[in-house]
Amino acid sequence: MEAELYNLNPWWEQKFETKSIIRDDYLARLKNNLESKEIIFLTGLRRVGKTTIMKQLIQELLKTERAENIFFINLDTFLLLRFSIHELIEQYREIHKKSVNDKFYLFIDEITSKEDFEKELKSLYDNENIKIICSSSIATLMKDKKALLTGRTKTIEVMPLTFKEFLKFKNLKILKSDVSKLNAYFKNYLKIGGLPNYVLTEDEEYLTELVESILYKDIISQYNITNERVIKELFVLLCERVGKPLSFNKLSNILGVSVDSVKRYISYFEKAYLFYVVNRYAKSPNENITSPKKIYVGDVGIKNIITGFKDLGSCYENLVYLAIKENKPSYYFENSIEIDFIYKDTLIEAKYDKELEGKQKKLFENFKIKNKILANGVKFFMK
Repeated sequence: MEAELYNLNPWWEQKFETKSIIRDDYLARLKNNLESKEIIFLTGLRRVGKTTIMKQLIQELLKTERAENIFFINLDTFLLLRFSIHELIEQYREIHKKSVNDKFYLFIDEITSKEDFEKELKSLYDNENIKIICSSSIATLMKDKKALLTGRTKTIEVMPLTFKEFLKFKNLKILKSDVSKLNAYFKNYLKIGGLPNYVLTEDEEYLTELVESILYKDIISQYNITNERVIKELFVLLCERVGKPLSFNKLSNILGVSVDSVKRYISYFEKAYLFYVVNRYAKSPNENITSPKKIYVGDVGIKNIITGFKDLGSCYENLVYLAIKENKPSYYFENSIEIDFIYKDTLIEAKYDKELEGKQKKLFENFKIKNKILANGVKFFMK
Protein backbone atom coordinates (compact mmCIF):
# COMPACT_ATOMS: atom_id res chain seq x y z
CA MET A 1 0.00 0.00 0.00
CA GLU A 2 2.76 2.47 0.91
CA ALA A 3 4.38 2.30 -2.54
CA GLU A 4 1.03 3.00 -4.21
CA LEU A 5 0.36 6.00 -1.97
CA TYR A 6 3.75 7.46 -2.92
CA ASN A 7 2.88 6.83 -6.55
CA LEU A 8 -0.40 8.75 -6.16
CA ASN A 9 1.30 11.60 -4.27
CA PRO A 10 4.49 12.43 -6.24
CA TRP A 11 4.84 15.82 -4.48
CA TRP A 12 5.96 13.96 -1.34
CA GLU A 13 9.28 13.25 -3.06
CA GLN A 14 9.70 15.73 -5.92
CA LYS A 15 8.53 19.02 -7.43
CA PHE A 16 4.98 18.72 -8.74
CA GLU A 17 3.48 20.41 -11.79
CA THR A 18 0.21 19.36 -13.45
CA LYS A 19 1.05 20.77 -16.93
CA SER A 20 -2.69 21.09 -17.52
CA ILE A 21 -4.66 24.11 -18.70
CA ILE A 22 -6.05 25.95 -15.69
CA ARG A 23 -9.83 26.23 -15.39
CA ASP A 24 -9.80 29.46 -13.41
CA ASP A 25 -13.47 29.58 -12.39
CA TYR A 26 -13.48 26.18 -10.69
CA LEU A 27 -10.08 26.73 -9.11
CA ALA A 28 -11.27 30.04 -7.65
CA ARG A 29 -14.46 28.47 -6.29
CA LEU A 30 -12.47 25.69 -4.63
CA LYS A 31 -9.97 28.12 -3.11
CA ASN A 32 -12.81 30.23 -1.73
CA ASN A 33 -14.14 27.19 0.13
CA LEU A 34 -10.87 25.90 1.56
CA GLU A 35 -11.22 27.66 4.92
CA SER A 36 -14.66 26.24 5.64
CA LYS A 37 -15.21 22.91 7.39
CA GLU A 38 -17.59 21.66 4.67
CA ILE A 39 -16.71 18.63 2.55
CA ILE A 40 -16.43 19.73 -1.09
CA PHE A 41 -17.92 17.43 -3.72
CA LEU A 42 -16.84 17.85 -7.35
CA THR A 43 -19.41 16.12 -9.53
CA GLY A 44 -20.05 15.91 -13.27
CA LEU A 45 -19.77 13.87 -16.42
CA ARG A 46 -16.94 11.37 -16.60
CA ARG A 47 -13.76 12.91 -18.13
CA VAL A 48 -15.09 16.44 -17.75
CA GLY A 49 -11.93 17.32 -15.81
CA LYS A 50 -12.72 16.80 -12.11
CA THR A 51 -9.47 14.97 -11.29
CA THR A 52 -7.43 17.53 -13.23
CA ILE A 53 -9.05 20.39 -11.30
CA MET A 54 -8.23 18.63 -8.02
CA LYS A 55 -4.60 18.32 -9.14
CA GLN A 56 -4.60 22.02 -10.08
CA LEU A 57 -5.80 22.87 -6.57
CA ILE A 58 -3.04 20.68 -5.10
CA GLN A 59 -0.51 22.60 -7.19
CA GLU A 60 -1.86 25.86 -5.74
CA LEU A 61 -1.78 24.53 -2.18
CA LEU A 62 1.85 23.48 -2.56
CA LYS A 63 2.76 27.17 -2.86
CA THR A 64 1.88 27.66 0.82
CA GLU A 65 1.53 24.18 2.35
CA ARG A 66 4.09 21.49 3.13
CA ALA A 67 3.89 18.59 0.67
CA GLU A 68 3.16 16.05 3.41
CA ASN A 69 0.02 18.01 4.38
CA ILE A 70 -1.64 17.02 1.10
CA PHE A 71 -2.97 13.49 0.67
CA PHE A 72 -4.54 12.29 -2.61
CA ILE A 73 -6.18 8.89 -3.05
CA ASN A 74 -8.03 7.38 -6.00
CA LEU A 75 -10.52 4.87 -4.62
CA ASP A 76 -10.89 3.37 -8.11
CA THR A 77 -7.24 2.20 -7.93
CA PHE A 78 -7.11 -1.62 -7.89
CA LEU A 79 -4.47 -1.83 -5.16
CA LEU A 80 -6.58 0.31 -2.79
CA LEU A 81 -9.98 -1.31 -3.31
CA ARG A 82 -9.84 -3.50 -0.20
CA PHE A 83 -8.88 -0.69 2.20
CA SER A 84 -11.28 1.65 4.00
CA ILE A 85 -10.71 5.42 3.88
CA HIS A 86 -9.78 5.31 7.58
CA GLU A 87 -7.18 2.60 6.95
CA LEU A 88 -5.63 4.68 4.17
CA ILE A 89 -5.49 7.71 6.46
CA GLU A 90 -3.79 5.66 9.18
CA GLN A 91 -1.16 4.56 6.67
CA TYR A 92 -0.69 8.19 5.58
CA ARG A 93 -0.20 9.27 9.19
CA GLU A 94 2.29 6.49 9.77
CA ILE A 95 4.30 7.48 6.68
CA HIS A 96 4.53 11.13 7.73
CA LYS A 97 4.51 10.59 11.51
CA LYS A 98 1.39 12.71 12.00
CA SER A 99 -0.84 12.81 15.05
CA VAL A 100 -4.63 12.77 14.90
CA ASN A 101 -4.65 16.51 15.68
CA ASP A 102 -2.50 17.54 12.71
CA LYS A 103 -4.55 19.21 9.99
CA PHE A 104 -4.15 18.07 6.39
CA TYR A 105 -5.97 18.23 3.04
CA LEU A 106 -7.56 14.98 1.87
CA PHE A 107 -8.41 14.60 -1.83
CA ILE A 108 -10.54 11.55 -2.68
CA ASP A 109 -11.08 10.70 -6.35
CA GLU A 110 -14.14 8.59 -7.31
CA ILE A 111 -15.52 8.51 -3.77
CA THR A 112 -18.50 6.32 -4.76
CA SER A 113 -16.14 3.39 -5.32
CA LYS A 114 -16.55 2.83 -1.56
CA GLU A 115 -20.02 1.47 -0.78
CA ASP A 116 -20.40 3.14 2.63
CA PHE A 117 -18.35 6.25 1.93
CA GLU A 118 -20.94 8.57 3.51
CA LYS A 119 -20.49 6.90 6.93
CA GLU A 120 -16.72 7.29 6.76
CA LEU A 121 -16.96 10.90 5.61
CA LYS A 122 -19.37 11.76 8.42
CA SER A 123 -16.99 10.24 10.96
CA LEU A 124 -14.03 12.16 9.49
CA TYR A 125 -15.99 15.42 9.42
CA ASP A 126 -17.22 15.08 12.98
CA ASN A 127 -14.03 13.79 14.61
CA GLU A 128 -10.97 14.79 12.58
CA ASN A 129 -9.12 17.98 11.64
CA ILE A 130 -9.22 17.33 7.90
CA LYS A 131 -10.35 19.40 4.91
CA ILE A 132 -11.93 16.94 2.46
CA ILE A 133 -12.36 17.40 -1.29
CA CYS A 134 -14.03 14.53 -3.19
CA SER A 135 -15.03 13.74 -6.76
CA SER A 136 -17.66 11.48 -8.29
CA SER A 137 -19.10 10.83 -11.76
CA ILE A 138 -22.35 9.35 -10.43
CA ALA A 139 -25.03 11.66 -9.03
CA THR A 140 -26.45 8.95 -6.74
CA LEU A 141 -23.71 10.31 -4.49
CA MET A 142 -25.88 13.33 -3.85
CA LYS A 143 -29.38 11.91 -4.20
CA ASP A 144 -29.23 8.55 -2.47
CA LYS A 145 -26.54 8.89 0.19
CA LYS A 146 -26.27 12.54 1.11
CA ALA A 147 -28.83 12.48 3.95
CA LEU A 148 -26.21 11.35 6.44
CA LEU A 149 -24.05 14.31 5.41
CA THR A 150 -26.74 17.01 5.60
CA GLY A 151 -25.22 20.38 6.50
CA ARG A 152 -21.69 19.10 5.99
CA THR A 153 -21.21 19.47 2.23
CA LYS A 154 -20.68 21.91 -0.63
CA THR A 155 -21.31 20.62 -4.16
CA ILE A 156 -19.69 22.01 -7.31
CA GLU A 157 -20.77 20.48 -10.62
CA VAL A 158 -18.00 20.64 -13.22
CA MET A 159 -19.45 21.40 -16.65
CA PRO A 160 -17.90 20.94 -20.11
CA LEU A 161 -15.74 23.82 -21.33
CA THR A 162 -17.45 27.11 -22.03
CA PHE A 163 -16.70 28.72 -25.39
CA LYS A 164 -14.16 31.03 -23.75
CA GLU A 165 -12.47 28.00 -22.17
CA PHE A 166 -12.64 26.21 -25.53
CA LEU A 167 -10.67 29.06 -27.12
CA LYS A 168 -8.17 28.92 -24.25
CA PHE A 169 -7.69 25.16 -24.74
CA LYS A 170 -7.19 25.77 -28.47
CA ASN A 171 -4.62 28.46 -27.56
CA LEU A 172 -6.59 31.08 -29.45
CA LYS A 173 -7.00 34.76 -28.69
CA ILE A 174 -9.68 36.24 -30.91
CA LEU A 175 -10.93 39.81 -30.68
CA LYS A 176 -14.69 40.24 -30.32
CA SER A 177 -14.48 42.49 -33.36
CA ASP A 178 -13.13 39.62 -35.50
CA VAL A 179 -16.64 38.26 -36.09
CA SER A 180 -15.87 35.91 -38.99
CA LYS A 181 -13.09 34.12 -37.11
CA LEU A 182 -15.18 33.92 -33.94
CA ASN A 183 -18.09 32.42 -35.88
CA ALA A 184 -15.83 29.84 -37.54
CA TYR A 185 -14.44 28.61 -34.23
CA PHE A 186 -17.85 28.73 -32.59
CA LYS A 187 -19.17 26.36 -35.26
CA ASN A 188 -16.21 24.12 -34.38
CA TYR A 189 -17.30 24.34 -30.73
CA LEU A 190 -20.86 23.39 -31.74
CA LYS A 191 -19.45 20.19 -33.25
CA ILE A 192 -16.73 19.23 -30.76
CA GLY A 193 -18.35 20.28 -27.49
CA GLY A 194 -16.39 20.85 -24.31
CA LEU A 195 -14.82 17.65 -22.97
CA PRO A 196 -11.24 18.82 -22.36
CA ASN A 197 -9.22 15.95 -23.81
CA TYR A 198 -11.44 15.67 -26.88
CA VAL A 199 -11.10 19.42 -27.47
CA LEU A 200 -7.31 19.03 -27.36
CA THR A 201 -7.08 15.90 -29.53
CA GLU A 202 -10.31 15.74 -31.59
CA ASP A 203 -9.81 11.97 -31.45
CA GLU A 204 -13.25 10.50 -32.24
CA GLU A 205 -12.18 7.07 -31.00
CA TYR A 206 -11.50 8.59 -27.57
CA LEU A 207 -15.05 9.97 -27.38
CA THR A 208 -16.60 6.73 -28.62
CA GLU A 209 -14.72 4.74 -25.98
CA LEU A 210 -15.78 7.26 -23.32
CA VAL A 211 -19.45 6.79 -24.21
CA GLU A 212 -19.03 3.00 -24.00
CA SER A 213 -17.32 3.39 -20.61
CA ILE A 214 -20.11 5.56 -19.21
CA LEU A 215 -22.85 3.26 -20.49
CA TYR A 216 -21.24 0.15 -19.05
CA LYS A 217 -19.56 1.42 -15.89
CA ASP A 218 -21.98 4.11 -14.70
CA ILE A 219 -25.26 2.59 -15.91
CA ILE A 220 -25.30 -1.08 -16.97
CA SER A 221 -22.89 -2.29 -14.28
CA GLN A 222 -23.98 0.21 -11.62
CA TYR A 223 -27.64 -0.84 -11.81
CA ASN A 224 -27.16 -4.51 -12.79
CA ILE A 225 -29.01 -4.10 -16.08
CA THR A 226 -29.22 -7.31 -18.13
CA ASN A 227 -30.78 -5.84 -21.28
CA GLU A 228 -27.82 -3.86 -22.67
CA ARG A 229 -29.52 -3.43 -26.04
CA VAL A 230 -32.32 -1.29 -24.59
CA ILE A 231 -29.86 1.03 -22.83
CA LYS A 232 -27.81 1.56 -25.99
CA GLU A 233 -30.87 2.11 -28.19
CA LEU A 234 -32.45 4.51 -25.70
CA PHE A 235 -29.19 6.44 -25.55
CA VAL A 236 -29.22 6.90 -29.35
CA LEU A 237 -32.92 7.86 -29.36
CA LEU A 238 -32.32 10.52 -26.70
CA CYS A 239 -29.36 11.93 -28.64
CA GLU A 240 -31.67 12.28 -31.65
CA ARG A 241 -34.35 14.04 -29.58
CA VAL A 242 -32.21 16.74 -27.95
CA GLY A 243 -34.29 19.90 -27.50
CA LYS A 244 -37.56 18.19 -28.48
CA PRO A 245 -40.50 17.29 -26.19
CA LEU A 246 -40.27 13.66 -25.09
CA SER A 247 -43.03 11.09 -25.30
CA PHE A 248 -42.30 8.31 -22.81
CA ASN A 249 -45.09 6.25 -24.38
CA LYS A 250 -43.52 6.52 -27.83
CA LEU A 251 -40.09 5.55 -26.51
CA SER A 252 -41.73 2.64 -24.68
CA ASN A 253 -43.32 1.37 -27.92
CA ILE A 254 -40.11 1.73 -29.93
CA LEU A 255 -38.01 -0.12 -27.36
CA GLY A 256 -40.61 -2.72 -26.37
CA VAL A 257 -40.32 -1.99 -22.63
CA SER A 258 -42.69 -0.43 -20.10
CA VAL A 259 -43.09 3.31 -19.66
CA ASP A 260 -41.83 2.95 -16.08
CA SER A 261 -38.68 1.24 -17.39
CA VAL A 262 -38.07 4.10 -19.83
CA LYS A 263 -38.42 6.67 -17.03
CA ARG A 264 -36.13 4.66 -14.76
CA TYR A 265 -33.44 4.26 -17.45
CA ILE A 266 -33.56 8.00 -18.22
CA SER A 267 -33.06 8.70 -14.51
CA TYR A 268 -29.91 6.54 -14.69
CA PHE A 269 -28.65 8.66 -17.59
CA GLU A 270 -29.33 11.76 -15.50
CA LYS A 271 -27.37 10.37 -12.57
CA ALA A 272 -24.39 9.77 -14.86
CA TYR A 273 -24.68 13.38 -16.16
CA LEU A 274 -25.26 12.09 -19.70
CA PHE A 275 -28.60 13.88 -20.04
CA TYR A 276 -30.58 16.57 -18.26
CA VAL A 277 -34.40 16.59 -18.18
CA VAL A 278 -36.22 19.92 -18.33
CA ASN A 279 -39.82 20.41 -17.19
CA ARG A 280 -42.47 22.47 -18.86
CA TYR A 281 -43.26 25.72 -17.05
CA ALA A 282 -46.40 25.14 -15.02
CA LYS A 283 -48.32 26.86 -12.24
CA SER A 284 -49.42 23.65 -10.55
CA PRO A 285 -47.34 20.62 -9.45
CA ASN A 286 -49.77 18.23 -11.20
CA GLU A 287 -49.36 19.99 -14.53
CA ASN A 288 -45.59 19.94 -14.04
CA ILE A 289 -45.59 16.17 -13.51
CA THR A 290 -47.90 15.28 -16.41
CA SER A 291 -46.51 17.66 -19.06
CA PRO A 292 -43.97 16.39 -21.65
CA LYS A 293 -40.29 16.84 -20.75
CA LYS A 294 -37.44 18.10 -22.90
CA ILE A 295 -33.98 16.58 -22.82
CA TYR A 296 -30.46 17.92 -23.28
CA VAL A 297 -27.19 16.03 -23.53
CA GLY A 298 -24.33 16.56 -21.06
CA ASP A 299 -21.98 17.48 -23.92
CA VAL A 300 -22.86 18.21 -27.56
CA GLY A 301 -19.73 16.42 -28.78
CA ILE A 302 -21.24 13.18 -27.47
CA LYS A 303 -24.49 13.83 -29.35
CA ASN A 304 -22.66 14.60 -32.59
CA ILE A 305 -20.46 11.49 -32.43
CA ILE A 306 -23.69 9.45 -32.30
CA THR A 307 -26.03 11.31 -34.68
CA GLY A 308 -23.58 13.15 -36.90
CA PHE A 309 -23.13 16.91 -36.98
CA LYS A 310 -26.28 17.93 -38.79
CA ASP A 311 -28.79 19.68 -36.49
CA LEU A 312 -26.95 22.86 -35.57
CA GLY A 313 -30.08 24.39 -34.08
CA SER A 314 -30.47 21.66 -31.45
CA CYS A 315 -26.72 21.79 -30.68
CA TYR A 316 -26.94 25.53 -30.16
CA GLU A 317 -30.02 25.24 -27.94
CA ASN A 318 -28.21 22.54 -25.93
CA LEU A 319 -25.20 24.81 -25.40
CA VAL A 320 -27.48 27.64 -24.23
CA TYR A 321 -29.07 25.22 -21.76
CA LEU A 322 -25.68 24.14 -20.37
CA ALA A 323 -24.73 27.81 -19.97
CA ILE A 324 -27.83 28.58 -17.88
CA LYS A 325 -28.39 25.17 -16.25
CA GLU A 326 -27.59 26.36 -12.73
CA ASN A 327 -30.72 28.57 -12.92
CA LYS A 328 -32.90 25.43 -13.26
CA PRO A 329 -34.82 26.66 -16.32
CA SER A 330 -38.11 25.28 -17.62
CA TYR A 331 -39.47 25.56 -21.15
CA TYR A 332 -42.57 27.62 -21.90
CA PHE A 333 -45.46 26.31 -23.99
CA GLU A 334 -48.71 28.10 -24.77
CA ASN A 335 -51.25 27.54 -27.58
CA SER A 336 -48.82 25.27 -29.48
CA ILE A 337 -46.09 27.93 -29.31
CA GLU A 338 -42.85 27.22 -27.48
CA ILE A 339 -40.18 29.43 -25.94
CA ASP A 340 -37.02 27.52 -25.07
CA PHE A 341 -36.26 28.64 -21.51
CA ILE A 342 -37.81 30.51 -18.64
CA TYR A 343 -36.48 30.99 -15.12
CA LYS A 344 -36.93 33.57 -12.36
CA ASP A 345 -37.32 36.87 -14.23
CA THR A 346 -35.76 35.77 -17.55
CA LEU A 347 -37.08 34.42 -20.86
CA ILE A 348 -34.66 33.02 -23.47
CA GLU A 349 -35.20 31.78 -27.01
CA ALA A 350 -32.23 30.06 -28.68
CA LYS A 351 -31.92 30.53 -32.45
CA TYR A 352 -28.73 29.67 -34.30
CA ASP A 353 -28.36 32.37 -36.97
CA LYS A 354 -32.14 32.77 -37.16
CA GLU A 355 -34.67 35.37 -36.07
CA LEU A 356 -38.02 35.07 -34.35
CA GLU A 357 -41.00 34.94 -36.65
CA GLY A 358 -44.81 34.89 -36.61
CA LYS A 359 -46.70 33.78 -33.52
CA GLN A 360 -43.52 32.91 -31.63
CA LYS A 361 -42.20 36.44 -32.14
CA LYS A 362 -45.50 37.92 -30.97
CA LEU A 363 -45.55 35.74 -27.83
CA PHE A 364 -41.93 36.59 -27.05
CA GLU A 365 -42.39 40.34 -27.51
CA ASN A 366 -45.64 40.52 -25.52
CA PHE A 367 -44.43 38.33 -22.65
CA LYS A 368 -44.42 40.30 -19.39
CA ILE A 369 -41.07 39.54 -17.77
CA LYS A 370 -38.04 41.62 -16.74
CA ASN A 371 -35.39 40.09 -19.02
CA LYS A 372 -35.96 38.79 -22.56
CA ILE A 373 -32.97 37.36 -24.42
CA LEU A 374 -32.77 36.18 -28.01
CA ALA A 375 -29.65 34.02 -28.16
CA ASN A 376 -28.86 33.71 -31.83
CA GLY A 377 -25.11 33.45 -32.24
CA VAL A 378 -21.70 33.54 -30.64
CA LYS A 379 -22.37 36.83 -28.80
CA PHE A 380 -24.43 35.03 -26.15
CA PHE A 381 -21.33 33.04 -25.16
CA MET A 382 -18.90 35.96 -25.14
CA LYS A 383 -20.41 37.83 -22.18
